[in-house]
Amino acid sequence: MALSPSNHNLLLPLTLIIILTLHSSLASDSDILSDFIVPPNTTNLDANYFTYTGLRSFIGAQPTSFTVYKATLAELPSLDGQSVSYAALYYPPGSVNPPHTHPRASELLFLVLGHLEVGFVDTNNKLFAQTLQPGDMFVFPKGLLHYQYNSDDKTPAIAFSSFGSANAGTVSIPSAVFNTSVYDPILAVSFKTDVATIRKLKFGLSH
Repeated sequence: MALSPSNHNLLLPLTLIIILTLHSSLASDSDILSDFIVPPNTTNLDANYFTYTGLRSFIGAQPTSFTVYKATLAELPSLDGQSVSYAALYYPPGSVNPPHTHPRASELLFLVLGHLEVGFVDTNNKLFAQTLQPGDMFVFPKGLLHYQYNSDDKTPAIAFSSFGSANAGTVSIPSAVFNTSVYDPILAVSFKTDVATIRKLKFGLSH
């Protein structure tokens, strides 16, 4: 049956909606059709496959700089297909988790010790900032630039974060901009400064 002009007009937006919906679904972890994913050439799994002991090093640790202890797909293969991962975060006094994004997941942070200044910036360049105290939680929406800062010069802060992906990914803005091979003049024009200033910033971030 031939489509009328009015039907043609409806077909295009409907097609675009379907494409965008499929793209959104593919951008996150795929659903699996089994209880869990069995590694290739494996015939006998036990509880060890689902156990991760790497965060034992976090207990009692007092690093001198901001440190993330991860439990992601890279560390715990049994997370494959489970759409979740985890991190323990330690903030020494005065330290910061620099502005960054997680392209494949939202983040839910739970503060258990100290205080944190946190915030994210939406696609309209609006800043949503908050001061957290122990027991507070904060959501960082998927893909948006965000940060955490321990402004206390004496007390550390400790938080735990869960992610809606086994492999959330992290793009650190300072590192991605100044520790890669982006041409210096491009950065100079972008930040409305000169090449000498850009090179100073690169030097400072690499030492």
